[in-house]
Amino acid sequence: MTLININTLLLLSAIFRLILILYGEWQDTHMEVRYTDVDYLVFSDAASLMASGDSPYKRTTYRYSPLLAFLLIPNSIIHRSWGKFLFSASDLLVGLLIHKILKQRKVPEDLCMYSVMVWLLNPFTFTIGTRGNCEPIVCAMILWIIICLMNGKVIQAAFWYGLVVHFRIYPIIYALPTVMVLDPQVFQAGQKPLLTTWKSGQRKAPHNPIELSDAYDMWIALKSIFTRGRIMFGLVSGSVFLFCTGLFFYLYRWEFLNEALLYHLTRTDPRHNFSIYFYHIYLHYEHEFSLMEKLISFIPQLTMQLVLSFCFANDLPFCFFLQTLAFVAFNKVVTAQYFVWFFCLLPLILPWSSMKLKWQGLYCILFWMVAQIHWLLWGYLLEFKGKNVLLQLWLASLFFLAANTVVLIMFIRRHRYSPLFEKLQHESSKKGR
Repeated sequence: MTLININTLLLLSAIFRLILILYGEWQDTHMEVRYTDVDYLVFSDAASLMASGDSPYKRTTYRYSPLLAFLLIPNSIIHRSWGKFLFSASDLLVGLLIHKILKQRKVPEDLCMYSVMVWLLNPFTFTIGTRGNCEPIVCAMILWIIICLMNGKVIQAAFWYGLVVHFRIYPIIYALPTVMVLDPQVFQAGQKPLLTTWKSGQRKAPHNPIELSDAYDMWIALKSIFTRGRIMFGLVSGSVFLFCTGLFFYLYRWEFLNEALLYHLTRTDPRHNFSIYFYHIYLHYEHEFSLMEKLISFIPQLTMQLVLSFCFANDLPFCFFLQTLAFVAFNKVVTAQYFVWFFCLLPLILPWSSMKLKWQGLYCILFWMVAQIHWLLWGYLLEFKGKNVLLQLWLASLFFLAANTVVLIMFIRRHRYSPLFEKLQHESSKKGR
């Protein structure tokens, strides 16, 4: 029996976020350290430029889709906190979508609520939106894509996928597992795909997803890659992405293409961040990096994405979570806002995890937090005390990478592998016997 329902939880979460936004306005006015994220000021300036008919890229360091600046035009018309309310509303929407996905998979209500709380009551998530970061919008779109696939709405999923990749380039990593899961044995014309429910997953004995039968299934999937569903998904998502990109290229030319897309592929940031690459970039920043040097850091990421996709694509939410965690851990630039990318997927896999909060879950949380706090300590000494601790900070980055790797392995080992969809051929074969 749950002590709170989803509507009450959403209402309390909304009130709490409203209080944080109002407090943020007060802190920005009365204290030296601002509550508002510096990126929000960049968004607002870009939106103001767009509202006046100028290019949002006249604002230095604005490296996002013009869609984001367009959404924040009311900042200049209604109130400067408009964007914070929009992002916080998206944050609440993520909580609602998490509940919807879990209920559709017939997860018990109490387990649903605990999972939703992992998102709505997470300090990382409720501060991201209220400080003015746009990531909750991206999280909401990714969860909506999963819901569309669960309901058999492949074209709608493709539309939103093309849009989210344009809006924020990193979801491109989900392309391979999404195409792989569009199996003709699952998605058939006129039929809604059959979902593997939580109860059926509990009855099945846990097994290693990397079995011979699954390897055979992956080979069959590769041989039959050009199915109607996969072709339609690729055409629609690709068309939406190219339309948005083409439209804004027509409006803002190379300035848009360089800042919103190409910059993220060849980015070299000398400022300290959680990434293990920052120290090398810092030491060699005065020398021009070749294109090959800029792209070589993608090799570990690409390898991880391919391995995880082929091993776990059928368990789509779990695959998305692992991909995102690995992508962030091995990225050239890692900031705290990136953690939200996998936090929104974490509640979707908790009901299928055998890891208990006491004690394995608590150990994982503490290990991850200690590694992060350890890094922040050295970052504080460097940024606020002016001490030369760059080497120690890099070692702390290595420790944080190790913590992320341990968490990744623990989730894989404690996960109860459960494909998102049931294959229809199994039903027909049973009837024929």
